[in-house]
Amino acid sequence: MELSDEYQKLVHRMMNTPRVVIDNAACATATVVRVNSARKRGMLLEAVQVLTDLNLTIKKGYISSDGRWFMDVFHVTDSRGHKLLDPALLSRIERSIGGEASSSSSDDDRGNNREEEAEDGAGLAGLTALELTGTDRPGLLSEVFAVLRDLGCNVVEAKVWTHNGRIASLIFVKDHHSGSPIADAHRVHRIEASLRNVLRGDHDIRGAKTTVASAIMTHSDRRLHQLLFADRDYERGSSCEASSSSSPSKSSVSVQNWTERGYSIVNVQCRDRLKLLFDVVCTLTDMDYVVFHGTLGIDADRAYQEFYIRHIDGGPISSEAERQRVIQCLLAAIERRASEGARLELTIPDRRGLLADVTRTFRENGLSVTRAEITTKSGEAQNVFCVTDTAGQLPDRRAINAVIERIGKDYIKLNEQRSPSSYRDRSPDEAAGVVGVFSLGNLVMRNLYYLGLVRSCS
Repeated sequence: MELSDEYQKLVHRMMNTPRVVIDNAACATATVVRVNSARKRGMLLEAVQVLTDLNLTIKKGYISSDGRWFMDVFHVTDSRGHKLLDPALLSRIERSIGGEASSSSSDDDRGNNREEEAEDGAGLAGLTALELTGTDRPGLLSEVFAVLRDLGCNVVEAKVWTHNGRIASLIFVKDHHSGSPIADAHRVHRIEASLRNVLRGDHDIRGAKTTVASAIMTHSDRRLHQLLFADRDYERGSSCEASSSSSPSKSSVSVQNWTERGYSIVNVQCRDRLKLLFDVVCTLTDMDYVVFHGTLGIDADRAYQEFYIRHIDGGPISSEAERQRVIQCLLAAIERRASEGARLELTIPDRRGLLADVTRTFRENGLSVTRAEITTKSGEAQNVFCVTDTAGQLPDRRAINAVIERIGKDYIKLNEQRSPSSYRDRSPDEAAGVVGVFSLGNLVMRNLYYLGLVRSCS
């Protein structure tokens, strides 16, 4: 009986562990990553998350499932547009998506990789996590960091997103004196109340929210999407539009039902950028939709994505209100990370109150932070800020220069390659009337065709 139980466990583990195949011979311009597995909820998001967390670019992809089994194929490159040739990187992809079943990783490799993962997780495990949402305003982040400094909190890591007048932030702190998580209940309550007062200000009509907890386990970008979704940042104050014509990204989302097959078809077109697929799939997953089939690709700098989805209960989108909500939420997910602000990169020895001083300098020079990624490694702060002027427009170059002069040219710089085109030579205007690479209604047949001919990279 025990032998039978162990056999059943082995079969279950083998059937539910994704099989990952990485092929550098199938395509001349990209590395092909194939993932095969019994379907489980969120598996597509997990695979996409692994690839995007490694800052890999997904150039093309095919997704197919019969409801019980799925096959995903991704054509990926590194940040320079090259194929993936580093054996350690390939092993990490296999291990991260496929778990311990990866056959190409040696026992020593797997042991070393587990140690690396433990070290990565240990940093956040020893911190206190703050979740903040509220109405955004110029100088708000400066006030938040000043309050944390005054309350004896050292900011170790943080991510800040703003969208549609709202702000969401994950801030990981430790006690300035002991370097330990903040566990005292009275102090925790004081931190929550102080931050809530700052976020509320004088005119927060929706209300501010703060939460203090042990370091969260949810993926940080996914958690920011969840916080802004719960805060209803996707509501524009007017009837939903299928496209965001005022956005520089010129995003468009359409949703139609294929009644005969019981699918809803989601079509996304927008300017391509890093982690775009993650943002879309994350939102669909958290809205309780399942992707059964999909195709994605890039034409010049435009991304085209098409998904055949059903609600988790097995049905397609059932009302016009639901359809409009999906459109709104996907547009919001695309726009949250697509900040058009100037990108300032700060590398400087960490010290108490550093972030309060830096963000105050931004505020004094008329700059507002729209996004921020803050990390501290070995006593050095490595921070990235996207900034605009107080009206949400691209800031004047003189204001940028004043900030750089104040903080120090050796510590902060403007990344002109990743800032808007106003700070560099403009590229030619996008050709009008670009024809989409997808046609509604024939994705499934084409998707299965490609899955059988993955060696074709045309």
